[in-house]
Amino acid sequence: MNTSNNEPREERPHITVHDLTMAYGSHVVMQNLSFSIQRGEIFVVMGGSGCGKSTLMKVMIGLKYPQKGQVYYGDVNFWESDQALRNRVLRNIGILYQRGALWSSMTIGENVALPLEEYTDLSPSRISEIVSFKLSLVGLAGFEEYYPAEISGGMAKRAALARAMALDPEILFFDEPSSGLDPVSARLLDDLILELRESLQTTVVVVSHDLESIFAIADNTVFLDAETRTMIASGNPKTLLAETRDPKVRRFLTRGKPDIRKNREREKDTYCPENE
Repeated sequence: MNTSNNEPREERPHITVHDLTMAYGSHVVMQNLSFSIQRGEIFVVMGGSGCGKSTLMKVMIGLKYPQKGQVYYGDVNFWESDQALRNRVLRNIGILYQRGALWSSMTIGENVALPLEEYTDLSPSRISEIVSFKLSLVGLAGFEEYYPAEISGGMAKRAALARAMALDPEILFFDEPSSGLDPVSARLLDDLILELRESLQTTVVVVSHDLESIFAIADNTVFLDAETRTMIASGNPKTLLAETRDPKVRRFLTRGKPDIRKNREREKDTYCPENE
């Protein structure tokens, strides 16, 4: 007897990357990448300098075609869909770029309002209400009339996050969110990412080299290796630290730290810059 109708249906991963190869011309950056990201998960793409982390993000958000392979959003095969369907997928994605990418000639409020003005038919008064609400979510209530040059780097990252959330995306991408921030501001941004995930149930994908951030926020990770040009590990970073036998992964997760698990409990603030 068929009892499938009485069984709970297993939900498809929010994002699936399958057999992905990325290249610039004949130069292969990464190959054979396969992993999945569950709905509501904080997923970190990590690895050394120049390994292709940001290139992977570009492929996932539609800025660069893959050489081969697929990226699925639910049941939608992103790169094999027409442009109209890809645009609908992208409407559910918000992006925080490494340097914030705020328009310097526009106020913070105008920056956050821009996606709402471009992609909705909301009235100016309603847009103003949403802008104020989004800024309050990131701790910037009352900063609508400030210009990017008038606020700190950490505040600018949070303002850019408010803009990324303007259209209530289901997925948020962060490209090196801790880059350029002092340890205190970086930790506050990590805390904010965790709070937003809990309150909004957003799926979060983060490109990061920052060990503090990785261990603080990641539910799951994938490790990209520049030498072999593929992924060599995946999983929760604490589990990888405890169980991995790969020397490259261990060196990455313990660099500069005699015992990262004990140091983490002492609120260490090591920062390892990377220029990718």
